[in-house]
Amino acid sequence: MPLDAQTDISDDALMVLFANGDGQAAGVLAYRHTGRVLALALRMLGDQAEAEDVAQDALMRLWKIAPDWRQGEAKVSTWLYRVASNLCLDRLRKHSGKRATQDIDSVPEPPDERPSVESDLIARDRAEALQAALQNLPDRQRQAVSLRFLQELTNPEVAEVMEVSVEAVESLLSRGKRALAQALDAQKMELGLES
Repeated sequence: MPLDAQTDISDDALMVLFANGDGQAAGVLAYRHTGRVLALALRMLGDQAEAEDVAQDALMRLWKIAPDWRQGEAKVSTWLYRVASNLCLDRLRKHSGKRATQDIDSVPEPPDERPSVESDLIARDRAEALQAALQNLPDRQRQAVSLRFLQELTNPEVAEVMEVSVEAVESLLSRGKRALAQALDAQKMELGLES
């Protein structure tokens, strides 16, 4: 039976199929999860090439553990987020002090359905401001904020990915939101957030 990305087969079942030699199952899993893992890595690292390396490395690790995958212990997506987050943190630690901000123009924008050029420019300015503010957050706060608000995970899912308590996640989110609000407050007028 040919598999496609729209199949109703669970991630756990796809892991079993892949472990038993079904290469199509790996393709379906990659299709389902690569975009979100890449987006998380890009938000955390601010570098497209590094984010692509992290996403590829996370998937390679998933393929390696497929034969030992124990269904029901963790969701594939949560496991991938945890691995990708840890790989990002490792890279950030390795480059700490040397972190350079990336020109937002080199980060691909998601397709924008709005017809107005002005809206596009405002959205780009806001994205640049948010990315710059995110890059100035401490690593763990950036990770928590990215997972919760940009990847739209729940607090318990973020806690599982980060391997901390829900209370710790709430604390990181609170401090991260405060720091972002403070960093963006001075730019409200120019970003069109205040009249």
